[in-house]
Amino acid sequence: MKALIVVTSHSELGTTGKKTGYYLPEVSHPFFALMNEGIEVDIASPKGGRAPMDEKGRNLEDPLNLRMVEDHGEKLEKTLKLSDVNTSQYQAIIFAGGHGTMWDFAQTPSVRIAAESIYANGGVIAAVCHGPAALLNLKDKKGIPLVKAKRISAFTNDEEEAAGLTRVMPFLLETEFVKLGAKFEKAPLWQRKVIVDGRFVTGQNPASAESVGLETAKLMKSL
Repeated sequence: MKALIVVTSHSELGTTGKKTGYYLPEVSHPFFALMNEGIEVDIASPKGGRAPMDEKGRNLEDPLNLRMVEDHGEKLEKTLKLSDVNTSQYQAIIFAGGHGTMWDFAQTPSVRIAAESIYANGGVIAAVCHGPAALLNLKDKKGIPLVKAKRISAFTNDEEEAAGLTRVMPFLLETEFVKLGAKFEKAPLWQRKVIVDGRFVTGQNPASAESVGLETAKLMKSL
């Protein structure tokens, strides 16, 4: 079995002049949760090549982060270009978080095409923290949003406010999911929250990343 983790290619935090990117624990924790279940994992990004890492997430005292960088760093330095990926090879697609996703996941056609393709083939769609931005434009064959009436979690408006980035973000995930008719669920600030609804797995924040990987693996094995 194979899963595809997708990370952002975007490195600028709005107009602040600050750098951003993907959040390493939201890659490493699901990555090893899947690997430990015997699932092969590839990493892709919208642009391919070296993906920008948010330095705030580069905590190498976290053993999984250290192992990711030391043993699988090439997968982050040479990510697959998402539009070139043969999605029929994968039973799950997992969208890692990091603020960079807010500027390219919802706006990039290859993100939507890859997710809809894997889902249409009976696969799993998973996302954590800001990664659920990838789900906003997904539609079924009738043009109905895939998240409509689905139980969903993601980085909350309260967490964005606590991070001091409400006015920097191009949109707010919680607000957008509610607009689409999703049943948005959340835990208190920074607490783990993972929702499984059908073949969707979503996690609220970094604390939820490992559980997103575990639940994705469990679903994949039940397909």
